[in-house]
Amino acid sequence: MYRIRCVDALDDDIAETLADLHQLTFFDAAAVPQFELGAWWLAYCNDEAVAFAGVVPSTYARNSGYFSRVGVLQRHWGRGLQFKLMRAIEARGRRSGWDSIVSDTTDNPVSANNFIRAGYRLYEPELPWAWSHTLYWRKWLR
Repeated sequence: MYRIRCVDALDDDIAETLADLHQLTFFDAAAVPQFELGAWWLAYCNDEAVAFAGVVPSTYARNSGYFSRVGVLQRHWGRGLQFKLMRAIEARGRRSGWDSIVSDTTDNPVSANNFIRAGYRLYEPELPWAWSHTLYWRKWLR
């Protein structure tokens, strides 16, 4: 039913789709990422883009990727799309030779539970980069 593919965020149509999905999933609660950085995926239901995710090289953990953003349209929640997008990011990380993927969640139990389900563990970074109540996640790829 769903297809996930890595996309070229430098393509104007893809960049617009990513920006539209970001707005529809985050509204104005988060800054729009720099889609030209890192690798990005779209999840499609038939020909409609319904979810996105991205990873960039981490500036927080050595030889790691940073799972920078994921968004799923509400009508597609509960179908495992975040989990599937996480798996795509992990596969890219392994091919890139990264040791781990890191990320964070703040006030988002659904995403936190998806990290747990995908095998991520809580960790304390040497230099925390977000809020005092942010949870930090890491999954070793090797």
